[in-house]
Amino acid sequence: MSEFTWQTVCKVSDINKNTGVCALHNGEQVAIFKVGNDDQLFALQNFEPFGEANVLSRGIVGDVDGQLVVASPLYKQQYSLESGKCLEDESVILQTYMVRQQDGQVQLKV
Repeated sequence: MSEFTWQTVCKVSDINKNTGVCALHNGEQVAIFKVGNDDQLFALQNFEPFGEANVLSRGIVGDVDGQLVVASPLYKQQYSLESGKCLEDESVILQTYMVRQQDGQVQLKV
């Protein structure tokens, strides 16, 4: 069984409920979202391919038919927070990252 190394990127309290923040992880911008009453965490690439800009952390978090999504602040494409798949164009899939909460800290798998 392999063990993961985790990198702390911010405090859980740094992220408002149902919003995202951007963190630098291994030289890449990652959008981290805290969603729902149980403060579930999700992490996706921050780069939005249609608008070609690092903006997803500023997107609007919501629900489409029971699926948690973030809508791009540029052209409003919706991406699954779990899989990174674009709901409007399933050929576009964003990079997702393993994320956890540990002792009040948000950590990404290295």
